[in-house]
Amino acid sequence: MRRESAERLLPLPAFRAAAEPERPARGWVGKRAGERPLGAGVAKAKMAASVGPGTRTKTKKKHFVPQRVKVLRSADPLLGVLAWGINHQINELNQVPQPVMLLPDDFKASSKVKVNNHLFNRENLPGHFKFKEYCPQVFRNLRERFNIDDQDYQVSLTRSPPTYETEGGGRFLLSYDRTVVIKEITSEDVADVHSLLSHYHQYIVKCHGSTLLPQFLGMYRLSVDNEESYMLVMRNMFSHRLTIHRKYDLKGSLISREASDKEKGKELPTLKDIDFLNMNQKVYISEETKKDFMEKLKRDVEFLVQLKIMDYSLLLGIHDVQRAEQEEEEDIKEEEEDGEGEPGAPVGSYGTYPEGIGSYLNSHKPLEPGDFDPYIDVYATKSAENSPQKEIYFMGLIDILTQYDAKKKAAHAAKTVKHGAGAEISTVHPEQYAKRFLDFVTNIFA
Repeated sequence: MRRESAERLLPLPAFRAAAEPERPARGWVGKRAGERPLGAGVAKAKMAASVGPGTRTKTKKKHFVPQRVKVLRSADPLLGVLAWGINHQINELNQVPQPVMLLPDDFKASSKVKVNNHLFNRENLPGHFKFKEYCPQVFRNLRERFNIDDQDYQVSLTRSPPTYETEGGGRFLLSYDRTVVIKEITSEDVADVHSLLSHYHQYIVKCHGSTLLPQFLGMYRLSVDNEESYMLVMRNMFSHRLTIHRKYDLKGSLISREASDKEKGKELPTLKDIDFLNMNQKVYISEETKKDFMEKLKRDVEFLVQLKIMDYSLLLGIHDVQRAEQEEEEDIKEEEEDGEGEPGAPVGSYGTYPEGIGSYLNSHKPLEPGDFDPYIDVYATKSAENSPQKEIYFMGLIDILTQYDAKKKAAHAAKTVKHGAGAEISTVHPEQYAKRFLDFVTNIFA
C-alpha cells in the first residue's frame, strides 16, 4: 500500500482545496488541517487580483477565524509538522474502509505527503516539509484493539502542542492531555519495530489487547530542512490525572542499577533496583490482583524471549492518595488566599480534559481522589484494602526493542570478564534475563 498521491506535488493552497477533510479536527496548527491565517498584505493582494482588470478567474473570499488555542512557534517546527501530519493522515484514513483482515503488504506499507507551502507563515509551519506514516492500517487496527478511537487520538495529538518531559536521562513528548507519549527514535529503531510488528500484532490479537507491553499507536518520519526525525507514539503508562510521587525502572540486575546523585536531586527521580531494595519499597496489592498481574507478566515475557528480546524494564509509578489529597487542599487554600478560588473545572491532580482520549471520563460522574478509570488508565492497580497506606500503582514493560545480537554478545563477554561469571549484569541471554527479571519482580510485592 505504498502510495504517493498527486496531491503531494501541489503547492499548499491547491493541496488544501483538493484534500480538505469532510470533518476536520481542530488543531493548534490552524483552525483546519493545514490552514494558516494569511498576512494582511497577502490577503489584500489576493482580493485585488480577483477583481482587477483583465482577470478571468474569480477567487472565493476566505473567512479566517482567529485561533482559540495556542499556535506553535517556529522555535520547534517539528511539532507543527507532526501535528499537521497526524491530522492529515487520520483524515485520509477516515476516507478508506478498514480492511477485514490485514495482509503481509500492510506491514510494509507507508503513506507519504510532500508539502510546498508558497504562502507560508513560519510561525505555524516550515515552507517545505515531508511527512510519512509507517504501516497506517496496522497501527489503525492496533489503536482499535487498544480501545482508542481515531478521532480521540487525533485530538490528543493536535489540539494543543505536546510538552517535553525527561525520563531517565532521555527526553520525550507528552500530549497536552497527558494520555499519549511521543518518543523520538532512530532509523535503527524503526527497523526494529518493523521486524517485530507482525509478531506484536498477532500477540495483541491473541491476548485481546490485555498486556503490560507498550501500546504502540503510530510511527512517523518527519523531514524538515533536509533532516529526518522519527517518532513512535505510545499510550502513556502513567495516569493523565493522578500525580506520580515515586517511580522506578526495574531490570532485576544489581550491577550499576542505582540512580546517580544528580538523578536523585530531581523533583521526581527515576530510581532503580538498588534504590528499591535500599528504601524497603513494597507493592501492596491483593493476592488475586498479584496472581492476575504475574500471569500477564509471564505471558508477555515469554513472548519477548521468543523474539530474543532483552534489556527491558518494569516501569513502576506510585501515586500516594493521602499525599495527593494534602497537596490538593494546599492548592485550594493558596488559590483562596490569592483570590482565585472561584468555582470552575477541577484542576491539579484530579483535573480532567474536555477532549481527546481522556474525554471518555466526561460522560461519567467525576472520580473521587485516588480513583481511576481502567478504560483509560489500563496500567493502573489499586493497593489492597489492608495495605499500610492507600496507593495506586502503574506498572508496565518498557524498552522492548533490544534484541540479543552480536553487539550484546560482545557486551556480555566484556562485563563477564569485569564482574565475574556469577555477577547479575544486565547483558545476558534472553532466557537468563527473563528468569532473573521475573524472580526480582515476584519479590517486589509485600
